[in-house]
Amino acid sequence: MIRKISLVVLGATLVTSCVSKKVFTDLESDYAKLKKENRALADKNKECDESAQQLQADLENALATIEQLKTDKANLANEIAQTQQKKENLEKSYQELEKNSSSELARNAQKNRELLQQLEAKEKALIAENNRLVSLQKELDMRSKRIDELEKALAAKDANMKTLKDAISKALTNFEGKGLTVEQRDGKVYVSMENKLLFKSGSWSVGEEGKKAVEQLGVVLAHNPDINVLIEGHTDNDAFTGTGVVNSNWDLSTKRATAIVNILQENSDINPESLTAAGRSEYAPIASNETPEGKSKNRRIEVVLTPKLDEVSKLLSDVQ
Repeated sequence: MIRKISLVVLGATLVTSCVSKKVFTDLESDYAKLKKENRALADKNKECDESAQQLQADLENALATIEQLKTDKANLANEIAQTQQKKENLEKSYQELEKNSSSELARNAQKNRELLQQLEAKEKALIAENNRLVSLQKELDMRSKRIDELEKALAAKDANMKTLKDAISKALTNFEGKGLTVEQRDGKVYVSMENKLLFKSGSWSVGEEGKKAVEQLGVVLAHNPDINVLIEGHTDNDAFTGTGVVNSNWDLSTKRATAIVNILQENSDINPESLTAAGRSEYAPIASNETPEGKSKNRRIEVVLTPKLDEVSKLLSDVQ
């Protein structure tokens, strides 16, 4: 897209004067850098989504491991109790046999002594295993504590996202019924604004009412610095028929997302490093493109708010 902009500027310039090779080369270089940065941002967003899914899977595996270890401990404790009972029975039998003086009873007594020795050896082994289980239990207690902390951290993240959703809904109350929705799902908050609130057909210039809505959203985001903000531009499946520097739905959706980022950046309290703009063209519809109503819903800006998971990642690493 940026290359097309550069070519238009270059073409306009060539009408009036020749462009030096250095200027052309610089423009090409700037385009390549911007294209590389765009790919890096897209990769980073994908990595964030994959990390969140992996963290959830690792948590479930850790909980399953703890339950299995608890079961193993209970089984070993039962085995110790059974062995102790056998030992007591044998000791009682041995004492009764020693009261008799016959050689047969003496042989049986010797056999019993041998059995007792075997049982004592096994008891020592069981005691050693029990000591190992005690040590393991301590480790499990520590891991359980870490899991409790992890669950509390996740619950806190969910609560914070619920609070954030409520704050955004309250801030954007005046725009209800004008193509704006706010919802929370999968640990994220989604703010969807239909194009009828923001842009004219084929344009990426934000209208006055739409700008007010974005600015109100920015006020809330400024008070939540621990949130990653992804602004996605979406279109319907109608082919773009405009002229100029934009010639496709990809270009249009990206320019619209960037226009929203530019408005948010006017708020100096929002960290630009938390913002990402992305164009999705027609390939992520939320309604059928077979009806005018569905097309209208698909033409939208979607602001996806995701909590930063650095703290959760550290706790999960401690559990493993």
